[in-house]
Amino acid sequence: MAHGLTRAEAPESARLNRDTASDARIPIDTHVHLWDRSVVPQTWIDPDSMPAINREFSGTDLTAQLREVGVTRAVVVQSDRTLVENDFLLDEALEAHEVVGVVGWVDLRGGADGVRLQLDDLARRPGASKLVGIRHPVHIDEDERWLSRDDVAAGLAELGTRGLSFDLVIRPWQLEQAARLARRVPGTTFVLDHLGKPPLSTGELETWHSGLRQLAALPNVAAKISGLTIEDDWGDWSQSAVARAIDPALELFGPSRLMFGSDWPLVRLTRGGYRDWIDAYRSATASLSPAEQRQIDVGTADRVYGMRGVGA
Repeated sequence: MAHGLTRAEAPESARLNRDTASDARIPIDTHVHLWDRSVVPQTWIDPDSMPAINREFSGTDLTAQLREVGVTRAVVVQSDRTLVENDFLLDEALEAHEVVGVVGWVDLRGGADGVRLQLDDLARRPGASKLVGIRHPVHIDEDERWLSRDDVAAGLAELGTRGLSFDLVIRPWQLEQAARLARRVPGTTFVLDHLGKPPLSTGELETWHSGLRQLAALPNVAAKISGLTIEDDWGDWSQSAVARAIDPALELFGPSRLMFGSDWPLVRLTRGGYRDWIDAYRSATASLSPAEQRQIDVGTADRVYGMRGVGA
């Protein structure tokens, strides 16, 4: 691997055990969610299968959780396709010192002019200075050609002129489309959430790996090591399975284009929750040098989201 020792070469002493991993502070978690269902219903939450997240999550809740696991700052990411959620997230960001960035939502189908108007409106809202990016849940969009739309490409180009990135939340079969889109819009930085959702429980990673390689070949694409324990079997994941996703990402993107995220509070659905996810991340990256680890822990987020020094 280009980044240093391979997994087989890493000495056993470099593998962090549970106690040391949980105590190792992480400067910034680039992927958390907040919601108030009186503002946005979040109808995707199934109370029967998701009891651990079947409640409201505020900035106060986030602050308590970050302090418990030793994370200093966080970027809050949208979870619903509504403009009203932007107001809620920006308000929470104003109240919670730990929230240093918000990835909101606008309708990118409006093209350059439509996106410009939406962003102008957002810029007048309290807390707008914390807006660092935009996301659209492409993985659940009814339009399977969303990534190929000309109006979306034009809207994404407008994000780039504003210094805003675009978070990509997609499934493995969409990675190739996403690569074509990122190639069309070189002036905008794309951030691949959850490493493109590799199907770790099945082990059928060929489509995912091929698409990941295409995206990683583009200099305007970064990726988040996040959400890997959530997509499939919530209670039955292993560190070795997580490593099967992180190892290729390290090789293809390198530490300077990767960042850490938890997908809290959804990570509460999984065995061990937030702490075990941190342990898995630390174990999978244990062979990196301190400088390389620092890149994933905070350097990439600082650069991509324009938050110099926020995690210091």
